[in-house]
Amino acid sequence: MLQVCLNGPRLQEHCPSLPVTPAELAEAARAAVAAGAQDVHLHPKRPDGTDTLAPDAVAGAVEAVRAAVPGIPVGVTTGAWSEPDARRRAALVRSWTVIPDHASVNWHEDGADLVAGALCDKGVAIEAGIFSGTDAPSRFRTSPFAGRVLRVLAEVMDTDPHSAPATAERLLRELGPDLPAPVLLHGQDGGAWPVLRMAMERGLATRIGLEDVLHTPEGAPAPDNAALVRAAARGRHPVT
Repeated sequence: MLQVCLNGPRLQEHCPSLPVTPAELAEAARAAVAAGAQDVHLHPKRPDGTDTLAPDAVAGAVEAVRAAVPGIPVGVTTGAWSEPDARRRAALVRSWTVIPDHASVNWHEDGADLVAGALCDKGVAIEAGIFSGTDAPSRFRTSPFAGRVLRVLAEVMDTDPHSAPATAERLLRELGPDLPAPVLLHGQDGGAWPVLRMAMERGLATRIGLEDVLHTPEGAPAPDNAALVRAAARGRHPVT
């Protein structure tokens, strides 16, 4: 499975083609799915471009994308940068009026179980975000929600293209062989393409998009999400 991550916490000032508004997210999702993406992950935004979990923003983004790519699962973030207080994050989840298909929960963040509980109560499937270099693997294994997630996002935060695959290997070992859900493995910035290659070689789900990387495998600035998805779907990524 190839997921497209449309925007992430990035700001448009750093990436002019970054989709922010519901209309921009819808068009970016449409083009990315046409290029080969099978799932969509997005970050609803405030007018200033920062992330938010506010129900109107979530509703606007999810409804617009669903209309553009009917039948494609659409998920959102619950990252702590959007709302530092975990109780507030959980309360915002419970206030959602439009329910995404899934939402990511970062298990290194305090209050992950609280947010996961709110998602379960709303009927939203959970993507368990496990960042490399954190205590997330051990925290996730002991969580009461470990057996209730849709998938595990093995998120390699090492941005060095030479060392990122080894970091990914360590993260997979830390997660262990007996996970209760499938793994989606992906990298970040300089590590994005080498880790995507590793995921594909191992038959794991993966993702690509402007949240994770702003350049093509050749090192040129990525014009949009669809170009990144096409490169991933065609196997155009460097040998590490």
